[in-house]
Amino acid sequence: MDSPTATVGPAAPVVSVHPVVLAAPGRGEDLRVRVSAPLVGDRLPVLVFSHGFGQSSDSYAPLVDFWAAHGFVVVQPTHLDSRSLGLAPDDPRQPRIWRLRVEDLVRVVDQLDLVEAAVPGLAGRVDRDRVAVAGHSWGAQTASMLLGARVLDPDGGPDTDLSDPRITAGVLLAVPGTGGDDLTPFAAEHFPFMHPGFAGMSTSALVVAGDKDQSALSVRGPEWFTDAYALSPGAESLLTLFGAEHSLGGISGYHSTETTDESPERVALVRLLTTAYLRTALGVDASAFAAARAEAARGAAAIGRVDSK
Repeated sequence: MDSPTATVGPAAPVVSVHPVVLAAPGRGEDLRVRVSAPLVGDRLPVLVFSHGFGQSSDSYAPLVDFWAAHGFVVVQPTHLDSRSLGLAPDDPRQPRIWRLRVEDLVRVVDQLDLVEAAVPGLAGRVDRDRVAVAGHSWGAQTASMLLGARVLDPDGGPDTDLSDPRITAGVLLAVPGTGGDDLTPFAAEHFPFMHPGFAGMSTSALVVAGDKDQSALSVRGPEWFTDAYALSPGAESLLTLFGAEHSLGGISGYHSTETTDESPERVALVRLLTTAYLRTALGVDASAFAAARAEAARGAAAIGRVDSK
């Protein structure tokens, strides 16, 4: 694939500050986040990223480094399920972690003043009207809640609407699909929150899925990870990565041992198209996503495909 400069601009030097501690009453402990931002540029959009199960704000550097270098202030909370925190299995917060994860993202947006002040030279350069969310795996489900997805109760009725009008775009990477009969018995028993409803997910979003991503939590095939695109009015585009499994080529880290489908080319395509998508969806560059799609079609025909409604 050609250099992304033509579609998302040149890379800028990046500064990353960690930990930034945000007050979190009722959570049991304060929320720690990592903030990464370019050293240059103004009116920088904000991207709040939710990690997958067990990961932390130290994860997903292949994506975060690229997003920050191309004009985003990326904020990564460490959720309570992170292995780095060692929460006990019998901790009373365990049944509520899916909800606490959503609250973590909201707290970041609520406390953007503190986030901005924590990074030297960032004050006055953040555009509070351009805020997006992204996430991988469980983090993608967490992010989808702010876009309007719901967790359904066992009778099919929707849980509380947790959407946030301050969030105007999202990127959902390997987002789990519908629950009920689509889940394995183990998943149905242990993960009662895995019953998403996408009908109310009306905020603009890009869904990214691997066509070899076979989940142990679902009795369906890899198409399970495309439900957010197929069933929501807001997810207008789907990037399907050919040959990709759950790590989508290795997005969770430069040397992550859980990557089973290592492919720098897939990671490069994810970085290019997610960055271009967000630039267009947030009103930074109206032509970025179309240009990136055209570039990908020329140079990555064997790697992936973008479909749009």
